[in-house]
Amino acid sequence: MSGIGRASRLVCSLLSALTLTLAIGSTASAADRPATVSGWNDFSCKPSAAHPRPVVLVHGTLGNATDNWLVMAPYLVKRGYCVFSLDYGKLPGVPVFHGLGPIDKSAEELSAYVDKVRAATGADKVDMVGHSQGGMMPRYYINFLGGASKVNHLIGLAPSSHGTTMMGLTKLMDSVPGARKALGGMAQGLTDQALGSDFLNRLNGSPDTMPGVEYSVIATKYDQVVTPHGTNFLSGPNVRNVMLQDLCPVDFSEHISIGSVDRIVVHWVAGRLDPANAEPTTCASVLS
Repeated sequence: MSGIGRASRLVCSLLSALTLTLAIGSTASAADRPATVSGWNDFSCKPSAAHPRPVVLVHGTLGNATDNWLVMAPYLVKRGYCVFSLDYGKLPGVPVFHGLGPIDKSAEELSAYVDKVRAATGADKVDMVGHSQGGMMPRYYINFLGGASKVNHLIGLAPSSHGTTMMGLTKLMDSVPGARKALGGMAQGLTDQALGSDFLNRLNGSPDTMPGVEYSVIATKYDQVVTPHGTNFLSGPNVRNVMLQDLCPVDFSEHISIGSVDRIVVHWVAGRLDPANAEPTTCASVLS
């Protein structure tokens, strides 16, 4: 890779780490109590005719309901969506870093949260956007916990669909400032994502997709956590798989950046949520 490419990837990584560090330092308590910000997590929000389904954002491993979505959530709110996010997979005594509990239990938490959103908004179904584990775990909810009748569209950002190596999970811990120290070891939410785990064998023993649910996946070839890249993708007639670099060859986002600060990805997600009004996503796409 050229020096420019390495530098671009470094900038993306630093931006991601800076975003997480600032949020951890200023909103640690808010991460356990997702704040209402410009309509985000506003349970009085009622979906419009233009956007009839609320959007549920599902953070990744070591993420939380606030830090993962500092770019995505406000943008979708501005475009008129009712937007919600949850914390799941908490470990006792570990603040801020979530998504670490057993993934089947996290799926149960997601199920309860979706029902809460549906009850508050009056919507029959939700659309869902998830990063990393948050793009994979909802498939368990859809396949085994009745979510297929409650989810219209699942959009995965670098999801750990078919697992990864333990080295990838270790790299994830080292990519998030303070995570390794806070954990002091491994957690089941990590090991459940390792290739060949009992959890993944059960999940992927069923079809990747379920009838009646639409799926979209975007991955990056610079992913250093879910490897090899492309294992994020799903199979099925109702899936759209996209490599980020096919949209913008000079986008060097890696695993954290693609799900947190990459504005090209946010633009693409908005298009997938509203394909009838979608504009092509390219390197020149901007958020307005």
